[in-house]
Amino acid sequence: MSKKSEIVFSIELDEKNLPAKIKWKASDLNEEQWNECKSIMLSLWDHTENNTLRIDLWTKDFKVDEMDQHFFQTLITLSETYKKATGNDFIVTEMKNFCNNMAKRISEEGKN
Repeated sequence: MSKKSEIVFSIELDEKNLPAKIKWKASDLNEEQWNECKSIMLSLWDHTENNTLRIDLWTKDFKVDEMDQHFFQTLITLSETYKKATGNDFIVTEMKNFCNNMAKRISEEGKN
């Protein structure tokens, strides 16, 4: 028997059609309440077109330092997923080094 789960997103837009609130819930959680977040970075593989489809949304109150953290944590997590799927472990070290270097550069840029 297979298990089925649904993840649902609800996006509230402001008068300029920019995301004001992002909420999500999953059917296999034991709660019916919506969980709020400030950003979604979703990628889907279209095997017919051999192309990645993306949905990148963030709320207007999502701060730049939060985006920095979210973005670099996502890159590191993606490299760990890549390692798990392919067995190629070099990417994790390289991506962590890249992310650490970029975080330092962003921090230095903010001081200038």
